[in-house]
Amino acid sequence: MKTYNTKEKDIIKKWYIIDATDKVLGRLSTKVAGLLIGKGKTIYAPNLEIGDHVVIINAAKVKLTGKKLIQKTSFSYSGYPGGARFLKYDRLMVEKPDWVVKKAIKGMLPHTKLGDKMLTRLRVYKGTEHGQASQKLERIEL
Repeated sequence: MKTYNTKEKDIIKKWYIIDATDKVLGRLSTKVAGLLIGKGKTIYAPNLEIGDHVVIINAAKVKLTGKKLIQKTSFSYSGYPGGARFLKYDRLMVEKPDWVVKKAIKGMLPHTKLGDKMLTRLRVYKGTEHGQASQKLERIEL
């Protein structure tokens, strides 16, 4: 019996669209990360980019459970003394909800060059308009 090795020509990538309205951020992120990695496919290999393209709409309507909206903060540092910034998620959800969703998904992908490549197949939009109408998008309910 021979071992099967997945080849680049065997990989078929699909396009999915997910409506994030009233979805919990963490649960949504785990499902999307699984699609981007390609874990559900029978030809999965951890060293190849097998996952699909994912478009998320209505990111502004995603939910955070508990007191995360008030208590959770995002930290960034400019590299200069006194350059630390702490932003609360209630402010971020108003200003950049697409960034919040993308950051949550990025944290669940591999922290390697391959993970960065996977993240390029993710598109997140605040509202319902998106630029991928020409693709054959399959709607997924989570």
